[in-house]
Amino acid sequence: MKLFIDSADIQEIQEAKEMGVLDGVTTNPSLVAKTGRSFDEVAREIVELVDGPVSLEVIATDYEGMIREADELMKYGDNVVIKIPLILEGLKATKTLADRGIKVNNTLCFSPMQALLSAKAGAAYVSPFVGRLDDISHDGMELIESIVEIYANYMFETEVLVASVRNPIHLLDSARIGADVATIPFNVINQMMKHPLTDIGLAKFLEDAKKVPQGG
Repeated sequence: MKLFIDSADIQEIQEAKEMGVLDGVTTNPSLVAKTGRSFDEVAREIVELVDGPVSLEVIATDYEGMIREADELMKYGDNVVIKIPLILEGLKATKTLADRGIKVNNTLCFSPMQALLSAKAGAAYVSPFVGRLDDISHDGMELIESIVEIYANYMFETEVLVASVRNPIHLLDSARIGADVATIPFNVINQMMKHPLTDIGLAKFLEDAKKVPQGG
């Protein structure tokens, strides 16, 4: 399973890259706004820093506006993926861009039927939001299971990109189900590395190391 970082923070992205776990980046207007910097500045830095796919989101909600914004966003680099919401106008834009050979990430997916339409339209990625479904007492991972099953049934090439990840359990379940990608906040990467037995074991090793006789 590929791991993308869901962030617009250059320091976080750089650190994830140094860990060797960074396969790509997803961003959205909310994440960019948190940086207090201009979208242009942030987008340029991320695309230059990251070798893998970088999802940059359109703001427009009409077909013509989405296409115009996509054309502008593609100027940032060849690894840019156009992030488009799963609405009817977005589906039309997805089809047009896919026909041009431009990769699209359909975001805000909350049902298997939306995911089916996304794949039919030619999206490179579909982003089901598991955490937001959990928030309203729906089983987010059940959605991932359904999409993975449907895509396998018909051999769709659209990759399942698990989004709105809140904790390592979401990652574990996604990997076991067979999702292609998960995009995660930087703090979840840190949580994945934590285990009390690792900390206890390391502390014991270091304490025992002090007892080893020194000398030539």
